[in-house]
Amino acid sequence: MDIRKLQRTIVDALEDVKAQDIRVFNTSHLTELFDRVVVASGTSNRQTKALANSVREAVKEAGGDIVSTEGEDIGEWVLVDCGDAVVHILQPALRQYYNLEEIWGDKPVRLKLAANTGFVGARPSEPMDEEDEDDAPVAAKKPARKTAARKTAK
Repeated sequence: MDIRKLQRTIVDALEDVKAQDIRVFNTSHLTELFDRVVVASGTSNRQTKALANSVREAVKEAGGDIVSTEGEDIGEWVLVDCGDAVVHILQPALRQYYNLEEIWGDKPVRLKLAANTGFVGARPSEPMDEEDEDDAPVAAKKPARKTAARKTAK
């Protein structure tokens, strides 16, 4: 499977289960074992397990292989080895403690915002293709100001 398709599949699967702070790093210059490291946060043991399951199912459905999964019994840090990409799903306290971004974050892959939905998430692109230029990131809308309270106060 093409690495760009694999990383897109992984990020989409993480977004489906509402992963937080998704980061994708290019590690091809650091190791020959894999080309991407994906780091995401889940808020509970249940969510980290669900995120790992979502990634596994999406990659298999897209025709990719899952080499192994580690840490699902506890759920604080779950690793899904997808061959060319390794996915780390951690709870926020562990993510802050181990700081994987410092180890693997030398070359982040550009992420784009989901423009067509109300959900602001990450869409991987590397580098931007001509077809991706039309999907440029859109700034999030600011909430409308509340003016009804001011009118009644006058």
